[in-house]
Amino acid sequence: MGKYQQLLLTILRGTSDANIAFDDLCHLLQRLGFVERTRGSHHLFHRTGVEEMLNLQRDGNKAKPY
Repeated sequence: MGKYQQLLLTILRGTSDANIAFDDLCHLLQRLGFVERTRGSHHLFHRTGVEEMLNLQRDGNKAKPY
């Protein structure tokens, strides 16, 4: 199983929301067809067919859990 498949499974399980590498999460979203726009410290991801935008922030080298 590849790195991004494993990351996707970890996210979908919901077992470690506070322990996901920010750069890996951004790359996964881009591989899934999301387009990134950055405004300050907020990284916004959107995709056709998905109503809500994803708003990610960095917390050190991890993604900030919400």
